[in-house]
Amino acid sequence: MDPRGSNSSMLHCKTWQYTRVWIPDPDEVWRSAELTKDYKDGDESLQLRLEDDTILDYPIDVQNNQVPFLRNPDILVGENDLTALSHLHEPAVLHNLKVRFLESNHIYTYCGIVLVAINPYEQLPIYGQDVIYAYSGQNMGDMDPHIFAVAEEAYKQMARDEKNQSIIVSGESGAGKTVSAKYAMRYFATVGGSASDTNIEEKVLASSPIMEAIGNAKTTRNDNSSRFGKYIEIGFDKKYHIIGANMRTYLLEKSRVVFQADDERNYHIFYQLCAAASLPEFKELALTCAEDFFYTAHGGNTTIEGVDDAEDFEKTRQALTLLGVRESHQISIFKIIASILHLGSVEIQAERDGDSCSISPQDEHLSNFCRLLGIEHSQMEHWLCHRKLVTTSETYVKTMSLQQVVNARNALAKHIYAQLFSWIVEHINKALQTSLKQHSFIGVLDIYGFETFEINSFEQFCINYANEKLQQQFNSHVFKLEQEEYMKEQIPWTLIDFYDNQPCIDLIEAKLGILDLLDEECKVPKGTDQNWAQKLYERHSNSQHFQKPRMSNTAFIVIHFADKVEYLSDGFLEKNRDTVYEEQINILKASKFPLVADLFRDDKDSVPATNTAKSRSSSKINVRSSRPLMKAPNKEHKKSVGYQFRTSLNLLMETLNATTPHYVRCIKPNDEKLPFHFDPKRAVQQLRACGVLETIRISAAGYPSRWTYHDFFNRYRVLMKKRELANTTDKKNICKSVLESLIKDPDKFQFGRTKIFFRAGQVAYLEKLRADKFREATIMIQKTVRGWLQRVKYRRLRAATLTLQRFCRGYLARRLTEHLRRTRAAIVFQKQYRMLKARRAYCRVRRAAVIIQSYTRAMCVRRSYRQVLTEHKATIIQKYARGWMARRHFQRQRDAAIVIQCAFRRLKARQALKALKIEARSAEHLKRLNVGMENKVVQLQRKIDDQNKEFKTLSEQLSAVTSTHAMEVEKLKKELARYQQNQEADPSLQLQEEVQSLRTELQKAHSERRVLEDTHNRENGELRKRVADLEHENALLKDEKEHLNNQILRQSKAESSQSSVEENLLIKKELEEERSRYQNLVKEYSQLEQRYENLRDEQTPGHRKNPSNQSSLESDSNYPSISTSEIGDTEDALQQVEEIGIEKAAMDMTVFLKLQKRVRELEQERKKLQVQLEKEQQDSKKVQVEQQNNGLDVDQDADIAYNSLKRQELESENKKLKNDLNELRKAVADQAMQDNSTHSSPDSYSLLLNQLKLANEELEVRKEEVLILRTQIMNADQRRLSGKNMEPNINARTSWPNSEKHVDQEDAIEAYHGVCQTNRLLEAQLQAQNLKHEEEVEHLKAQVEAMKEEMDKQQQTFCQTLLLSPEAQVEFGVQQEISRLTNENLDFKELVEKLEKNEKKLKKQLKIYMKKVQDLEAAQALAQSDRRHHELTRQVTVQRKEKDFQGMLEYHKEDEALLIRNLVTDLKPQMLSGTVPCLPAYILYMCIRHADYTNDDLKVHSLLSSTINGIKKVLKKHNEDFEMTSFWLSNTCRLLHCLKQYSGDEGFMTQNTAKQNEHCLKNFDLTEYRQVLSDLSIQIYQQLIKIAEGLLQPMIVSAMLENESIQGLSGVRPTGYRKRSSSMVDGENSYCLEAIIRQMNFFHTVLCDQGLDPEIILQVFKQLFYMINAVTLNNLLLRKDACSWSTGMQLRYNISQLEEWLRGKNLQQSGAVQTMEPLIQAAQLLQLKKKTQEDAEAICSLCTSLSTQQIVKILNLYTPLNEFEERVTVSFIRTIQAQLQERSDPQQLLLDSKHMFPVLFPFNPSALTMDSIHIPACLNLEFLNEV
Repeated sequence: MDPRGSNSSMLHCKTWQYTRVWIPDPDEVWRSAELTKDYKDGDESLQLRLEDDTILDYPIDVQNNQVPFLRNPDILVGENDLTALSHLHEPAVLHNLKVRFLESNHIYTYCGIVLVAINPYEQLPIYGQDVIYAYSGQNMGDMDPHIFAVAEEAYKQMARDEKNQSIIVSGESGAGKTVSAKYAMRYFATVGGSASDTNIEEKVLASSPIMEAIGNAKTTRNDNSSRFGKYIEIGFDKKYHIIGANMRTYLLEKSRVVFQADDERNYHIFYQLCAAASLPEFKELALTCAEDFFYTAHGGNTTIEGVDDAEDFEKTRQALTLLGVRESHQISIFKIIASILHLGSVEIQAERDGDSCSISPQDEHLSNFCRLLGIEHSQMEHWLCHRKLVTTSETYVKTMSLQQVVNARNALAKHIYAQLFSWIVEHINKALQTSLKQHSFIGVLDIYGFETFEINSFEQFCINYANEKLQQQFNSHVFKLEQEEYMKEQIPWTLIDFYDNQPCIDLIEAKLGILDLLDEECKVPKGTDQNWAQKLYERHSNSQHFQKPRMSNTAFIVIHFADKVEYLSDGFLEKNRDTVYEEQINILKASKFPLVADLFRDDKDSVPATNTAKSRSSSKINVRSSRPLMKAPNKEHKKSVGYQFRTSLNLLMETLNATTPHYVRCIKPNDEKLPFHFDPKRAVQQLRACGVLETIRISAAGYPSRWTYHDFFNRYRVLMKKRELANTTDKKNICKSVLESLIKDPDKFQFGRTKIFFRAGQVAYLEKLRADKFREATIMIQKTVRGWLQRVKYRRLRAATLTLQRFCRGYLARRLTEHLRRTRAAIVFQKQYRMLKARRAYCRVRRAAVIIQSYTRAMCVRRSYRQVLTEHKATIIQKYARGWMARRHFQRQRDAAIVIQCAFRRLKARQALKALKIEARSAEHLKRLNVGMENKVVQLQRKIDDQNKEFKTLSEQLSAVTSTHAMEVEKLKKELARYQQNQEADPSLQLQEEVQSLRTELQKAHSERRVLEDTHNRENGELRKRVADLEHENALLKDEKEHLNNQILRQSKAESSQSSVEENLLIKKELEEERSRYQNLVKEYSQLEQRYENLRDEQTPGHRKNPSNQSSLESDSNYPSISTSEIGDTEDALQQVEEIGIEKAAMDMTVFLKLQKRVRELEQERKKLQVQLEKEQQDSKKVQVEQQNNGLDVDQDADIAYNSLKRQELESENKKLKNDLNELRKAVADQAMQDNSTHSSPDSYSLLLNQLKLANEELEVRKEEVLILRTQIMNADQRRLSGKNMEPNINARTSWPNSEKHVDQEDAIEAYHGVCQTNRLLEAQLQAQNLKHEEEVEHLKAQVEAMKEEMDKQQQTFCQTLLLSPEAQVEFGVQQEISRLTNENLDFKELVEKLEKNEKKLKKQLKIYMKKVQDLEAAQALAQSDRRHHELTRQVTVQRKEKDFQGMLEYHKEDEALLIRNLVTDLKPQMLSGTVPCLPAYILYMCIRHADYTNDDLKVHSLLSSTINGIKKVLKKHNEDFEMTSFWLSNTCRLLHCLKQYSGDEGFMTQNTAKQNEHCLKNFDLTEYRQVLSDLSIQIYQQLIKIAEGLLQPMIVSAMLENESIQGLSGVRPTGYRKRSSSMVDGENSYCLEAIIRQMNFFHTVLCDQGLDPEIILQVFKQLFYMINAVTLNNLLLRKDACSWSTGMQLRYNISQLEEWLRGKNLQQSGAVQTMEPLIQAAQLLQLKKKTQEDAEAICSLCTSLSTQQIVKILNLYTPLNEFEERVTVSFIRTIQAQLQERSDPQQLLLDSKHMFPVLFPFNPSALTMDSIHIPACLNLEFLNEV
């Protein structure tokens, strides 16, 4: 292409001095120069000044158009779109790309419909998820050029036009084609993610590492060069979600398997496998390092800098696993690849004759090759060195030479790898296929670009042939778009001549073309490359695209569209045939491994592209097969490689022609792979080859510059006159009149329907006129300003002169005044001094006289004082002496009287003592003592009679006692007989002996008791003393600890005061992060819940009704339906689980932990009881031994029988009750299941449960009564038996030896029994005291041990604490205190739960008793009313006394669904306008309170669950209604506040009134439901923010960046083909700042009217302002046209308006302004000076909220809108980077617009009382009854 074919030459415009032009340069291709004088017609040369001030005389030829190109104005340099340049030609394109790449580091540039991508050879942070989201949904011209913009354009056109799309990525090797295609696919995978859980988008991305491993290799130009072409079709469904993909490959470079040039590598998979050879699973591959194999060491260098082959191999294996390739198949694949390496290393030995060769049977590599492929070693060894010749009559086996064997081995290796490559591609396609119907697809073509090397062979020929076809399609598409644009704008269309490469394509693929002649020569038995070359010379010597080299007879030249390429014909025939010997293939077919045998089946094609060529029913393309159906190919009929490639290429072109193409041209900036280094020669070569300059030429041939009328008016209205603007308001007519007056040639522009079209160079002319206009205005402004400055300077000098004069005159006057004042002051000083001297003399004389007088008077006073003092002392001595004498006389008299009284009293006491001793020895005294005993015996006898009567009535129940009773009777009879025999012998003597023995025992017991009491008191005193000492020591240790803690705190106070603020901030930040993570989890949970609901709706079409008793909490949350306080211990928890059913009992972690703790406590109690039982058993054994010694066997047997009987009865009763209870529960569960199946109300179920509870309680009462009765019966029986045993003793006669009187026998027996009872009582008391004493001792010992352990721990902790730093000591102390308080809180909580459990049990019993009392009273009242009924003669009307409303609402269970429907589901916020805010929340709480009042936990659970389900259903239905969402957010928060305010927790009741405290819940603890409501509030808040962001986001960019808030401030720059969709002010997508403020006002009004908490409103607007900041800043960072001084001014004005709105709404405390800080600093950065070092320091100190990347990005994007502004220099940007390099900023460029601050719901109690709330009639809640 001739670069001078453009119309932008000097022939078409006037050229004056200082005009800048481009001239050719051998080094830089094009060089800039400036005219030093005006050009005149007829001049043969131009005088130019180069950039280095060199003067050059440049010759020109006007006749032949040999003139330099004009340079564009600086304002147009760096444009996003090359077609926006006024002068369109090669140097302008090259310079624009160079400026963008080197100065701004922009690698993407638009060129019409083409995206030019320059490889930076460096990782850039512009491909993250945030960038994908920023480009998603944007128009292609709205943002800076990017591969994501092209992908988004393809995605949008597919959805809008319902037409398949293609993205064609081309370029040289190393230009970045593979990376660009990968990013495009990643964009589709992110934006169009799969709707199901198949994760097909991950599989699409996982195919990339696999294909790179097996199809990419290192070349001299690229470390990761794709050595094949591929076309990936990504399928979408009707909702445009990815459902599948398909891949077609083209022309794999098989020769690389056996040969690599210097400094190149084989395919990556070989080196990856060698790097992983040390793994255990790869030992059988027998691989070593890559240098040991011929196929991998041929290129010399086996490593790539910065690449870890082992790590890449692990990624490849993971990708294979993700795509469903089984582990066995993976091992088989790696075996085949390893076998290829072994095959290449087989040593072939030539024989002496040279015509044959052999392979050693012991060759290790051949053995490994055969073992890995599962083939016979001998067969492969033979057929590698021999070949079979088949004739018509015979078959010969012929030996081969060394070269032939090497060629055959290499051909076999290439064939094996090609077949494996095809198999892997086929399996990838199977993994990416889907059964769903494909609606449309987007294809991504990653194909090799135009290639030319020193030696070009068959591969380069096919590559350049493919590029010829693609270039033809590209040219026709560009021409078609230009024609459509002109026709749409109704511009007269003139045919534009563009390059058509059809003749070159015909040369290659037409009949008898190059490929056709190549196939014919391959069919000739002895065809050679030289013969084929001669046929080409003869056939195509006259073709304009074919040439014969002068110095060669085996090469030929093809003139392609990009360049001339010379091809060497050697090897063309061999590569086209792709010959492999059949004998070797047959051996591989017979492999024992199925995968190896499948690779070489006859029906398998060798071209990967044809494997995937399938007709798609959903596509609009009729794709025919790439090969016709035919018999199994043999050697003679096998299609050549050229034929197969031509067929697959034609199929690809048909696919591309049926889609809308999008072009990405990748440019390699240099061959050294240096980052951001630009080689103009290489760049121009590629620009010419890839068709970019052809696009420029086609655009320049017509009207390349296009402006909308509105943009042209805004840009060039400075050229219009005031009368033109005043005549008409139609912008279109104004533009026409202005253009006709400015440009006289009508051919230079055309008026379209919506745009103005300009020829090349006309925009530059208009820009020059505009700059001249501004220059004139600037000169006028400068003149006026300079005159004003001079006048100001004169006024300032005059005012300064007057000021100096005034100050001088004032100084002289002040000096005179000072002199006069000093003179007068001297006279005054003299007068005062003289007066002072005279006064001092007078004062001295007066002071001496006064001193003499004072001393004289003092001496007289002292004398009189001494005399008075002496007289006073003498009087005092006399007073004390007289008093002492009187007291001594009184004491003598009193002592004598006391002695007399004592003697008399002693006499009387002795007489009384003697009388008492005589009385004590009498029998009457003993009788008085035993009077109480007689009364007790009479009472016991009466009780025995009563028990006998009861015994007769209960004889049926005591059948088990009869046997024991009979045995006891027999024993008693025997004892009675023995007793009678002993009594007959000597009854009185035996009785006296017994009495004597009892007395001795009694005395002994008294003495032992006293000893024990003394011992107990002594030990008790010692223990108390020891405890007191320990407490004292503990107190001392505590005081010491407090003292040390205070000392540590004082020491660390100074140090910790500095870090306390930072620690608080850190803790607050961690709290915010934790809250954010929790709310993100809640958000993810709600998303999963929504996704589950959607999937369930999709699976069950139609309406599905949920069961009435099903709760959302049973499936959607883990919160329990039973309050924690109701679960006191394990038994109650299990009982509650049985009541509500196992399926409905939700698991809670707190309940589980409490149950575990309760189990541990029960285990400890069991151990204690077991120890006590063992002690009791030992004590009982001792007692049994003593009783046996004392003859008490009868009582022991009776007790054992009684205990066994009692235990048996209790066990039988317990078993019976358990059976009854299990049967009743089973019946109740069956009834409940039947009720659920029939959808009946659960009232019967709850009624049965209540009956079951009542029955259990009644059984408990009855069982206790039975036990009491049985105990009384057993006691009566024992007393009766003991009475019978004592009857013989009544008749016995005894005498008291110590009494002189006769003692009656009955009295003696009673006395004996009294003494025995007293003895037993004393023994029992003594044992009880002993046990109590032992328990106290053990308890005290345990306390002492615990205190010792605690003291040891405290000492250890104290020692450890002393070793720590002061901050750590404080922190450690806080942690210890927190742990102690936590343990105490747990203990208190358990105690409270136990007390609550006992309270509830007592309440239940009280209710039972109350019910019984009420039933009894009702029965009595009924009976009394019946008795009085006949006495009443008239009816009396009883009026009910009206009670006050208590703030409770009652409803029946069957009305719950109606309540939820009227109050939640069908409620509209407009219905409650004018009522109390959050009225539904108050009504729901009043219903909950009534259920709590009636102690109906099932009703509370059902109501809350139904409410939460109803709210979720409403929010799902109105998921885009801001008013409805905010309404339920406020109601949910209010209900949450009510549950807190009236929970009974003192922390929430501090602001309650006494009336409000009466409305608290009494029976239930709804803490878990509060957590559920809190999570629901978070979900509603997030939905509210999402709705608000959805309403605001379309307005933000237009209002904040594009709309002219300050009229006339911003100017419009020239735009190119990618026209901005939002630049039209009158369009649909145009918004101003007032629209955002109106929307904000709407949000604020709705939130306030619906009673949302002010704290939440502040958080809502903080989040919205953050979103405004993030979206605006992200667009600013991705739009070059927005980074200008005027945009900064507009931004600052808009932000100030938003701040003013915040102040007007009293929202300045929300922190919204702080979230806008990055945007504020960005606006200031756009307005600051950017030249000097001071400017750089100011920018660094100001932009603290912007990261380094953001600052540098804005500076790179900064674009002047006028000629008077200057660009930011590269050196200034480097200075900024150097100063900011110490910052630790995140690597993320864009802000996360999806980030959501954690929301807080502070407790906000209501001042309303429940009884003051009125329910409006519009709610239709008549069924609610006020209580």
